[in-house]
Amino acid sequence: MGQRIVLASERRDLWERGLAATGDVWPEYNLHGDTTNLYWGRLDEDFPDFQFVLHDEDADEIVAQGYSLPLSWDGTEPGLPAGFDRLLEDGFALREAGGAPNALSALAIEVPAAHRGRGTSRTMIQAMRALAARHGFASALAPLRPVWKERYPLAAIDRYAAWTRADGLPFDPWIRMHVALGAALLRPEPRSLRISGTVADWEGWTGMAFPDTGEYVFPQGLAPLAIDREADTGLYFEPNVWVVHAAA
Repeated sequence: MGQRIVLASERRDLWERGLAATGDVWPEYNLHGDTTNLYWGRLDEDFPDFQFVLHDEDADEIVAQGYSLPLSWDGTEPGLPAGFDRLLEDGFALREAGGAPNALSALAIEVPAAHRGRGTSRTMIQAMRALAARHGFASALAPLRPVWKERYPLAAIDRYAAWTRADGLPFDPWIRMHVALGAALLRPEPRSLRISGTVADWEGWTGMAFPDTGEYVFPQGLAPLAIDREADTGLYFEPNVWVVHAAA
């Protein structure tokens, strides 16, 4: 039987199994976005036709889980949402207003460690493109979280996104995979996803101590964290890089 893409609207039981199977994909701090926490839990209820799993029917196993959101986009770089947070706000606002989307944006692809390195991510990207085409959309956007950016947290995202290998392909493996599948690079987004918390929150999320006010590099962070001891706050903005695929 092999592997098959299954929508949350088709098999709620498989979708919920995917939530459990892919629960360890993200670093802890990434689970506390100010805007993402408002909307993330509503995606499968409000947009069940755009959330899906990759189901291995032979092993009856969830191999990966995908999240996406329909939106209205004018096809220009200036017309992109102002980052991941604004993408969520715009997509939900469009639905509530009864508007007509004309594009799809990927939100996340979650692949458990046991299924990485097998071409699963490529399959999920292609599934996103096919889903866009199924709904009559011309484009499939994605605000990418570059996987090697955590190695270079002090490099500005516009510099990092422009780095290439000797063969001219993007330096970052996740960006490179999308480009290899035909995606066009759009603009970097320095302040795409906002995460704020108390100093104690951030110490718990990162396993670090922050003894003084200032900027800190922390494990798996893509950019520095700004700590203000006097105000008891930690503020972090995760950068992304926009790409666009033609719907398949």
